[in-house]
Amino acid sequence: MLVVALNGSPHKTGNTAFLLNEAISVCMEMGAEVEQLHCQSLLKTVNSPFCVACSSPCSGKCYADTKLGEALNILAKADAIIVGSPVYFGTVAGQIKAFWDRTRLLRTNKSLINVVGAAISSGASRFGGQENTINAIHDMFLVQGMLIVGDGHNADNAGHFGCASQRPSAEDVYAINRAKILGKRIIEVANATKRLRNR
Repeated sequence: MLVVALNGSPHKTGNTAFLLNEAISVCMEMGAEVEQLHCQSLLKTVNSPFCVACSSPCSGKCYADTKLGEALNILAKADAIIVGSPVYFGTVAGQIKAFWDRTRLLRTNKSLINVVGAAISSGASRFGGQENTINAIHDMFLVQGMLIVGDGHNADNAGHFGCASQRPSAEDVYAINRAKILGKRIIEVANATKRLRNR
């Protein structure tokens, strides 16, 4: 079982990373292999950080033989993906959007169909756009044919859209708990849907 945690924040160790670590620590406790990817660092390994539709359909030539290409190959093998993003102007940070735009070849290859996805968002204000950010991540998942889970689990409660925090995340006790529940849920559903993925 491979879980990929995508940190869409410019900060490797900020509020978003903190919550991702809370979620994936539970995934590891449940026996999953985890890969952590920092989008901004990966985007720096290519000539242009943005998809410019250099080929259609996408051939992947713009990121071939780069760290970004290696990361996308890892993503294509995932059973589950947790995407974390801070709120920037009411939606996802540009880093995660730019990274996800590079998954066009994965979509062509149907690599992420039936992969389980969950979202984490952190913001400066309690009502600063975390839910909109999570919805944007869900939209990205749906266009890849992924299965979406929130932060609910039978041992806890039905949950909501995903995990959302107000910074500092390390002091948001509720968000820390929801991140852990999200970790449990994503493993539960990834195990239950394993036969649906072409692995």
